[in-house]
Amino acid sequence: MMGALFLGSFWLISMKSFSLRQFYFLSLTLLGALAPNFVHSHGGVAFEEDLCVISINFMQAHFTVFQPETRQTKEFCEDIPDKTNSVFIMEYLHELLSEMKVDFRIVRDVNNAGKYADWEDVKAIADLDAATVYYQPPSIEPGGYYRASHRFDEGGTYIGVVTADHPTEDRNYNAVFYFQVGGRDWGNIPVFIVLLLAVQGGYWFNTGGYRKYKKRKNLQGLKYRPRANNQSLH
Repeated sequence: MMGALFLGSFWLISMKSFSLRQFYFLSLTLLGALAPNFVHSHGGVAFEEDLCVISINFMQAHFTVFQPETRQTKEFCEDIPDKTNSVFIMEYLHELLSEMKVDFRIVRDVNNAGKYADWEDVKAIADLDAATVYYQPPSIEPGGYYRASHRFDEGGTYIGVVTADHPTEDRNYNAVFYFQVGGRDWGNIPVFIVLLLAVQGGYWFNTGGYRKYKKRKNLQGLKYRPRANNQSLH
C-alpha cells in the first residue's frame, strides 16, 4: 500500500498537466489510506467508544493501563507515557474467560514487529525468556477482572501476550498486542506529512510556481541594481 502511494505521488508530480483537482484527489487518497492506521484497530487492540478491547480468539476483554504514581486515575491503552509503575487491568467481556486460567507476559519488541505484532511474531523470538521483562503465572479470576502490575525502568516498544487455557479442553488462546512506553509512537504520520509536502511541492513546481519565483527574484535584482554613472569627468 505505501509503495503504491509513493509511486502514485511521484507519477502525478511528474505530469506536466498536474491540476489542482488531481492534487486534492491525491491528498484525500493519501489521507484515506493512512487514516486507518491512526484511528482503527491494529494487531490485537481495537478501539470501541474510547475503550481498548483485546481479542483472545473469539473472546474479548476491555484492556486499560493506569500509572497511579504519575498520572493518578488517567487511563491508557497503547501509548504509556511514563517509565514508572504501571497497572494493567482486563475486564472480561466473555463469561468463559472467568473460568479459564489466564497468564500475562510482557516482552521487548526485539524483532521490531511493531503495531501489527501477532502470535507468529512472538514465536519468532529466539529467546523468549531473555526478551521477557514481566510474567504473571496463570490464575482464574471468577470476578471477571484480571490485574497485573509492572514497573518499567526503560522506555521503548513492548509486546503484551495474554494466554487463556480452556477449562475442559487441551487447548489455549492468545492475544498479542503492541504498546509503547515513555513516549508516543507516531507510526505513519511522518510518512504522511512527507508525502503531502512532496505532492504540494510538485504541484507548485508544475503549475509555474518556481518560474514565477525566479522571475520575481530577477525583477527584484534589476530594480535594486545600481545605475551606471554616465557622466564623464572633465
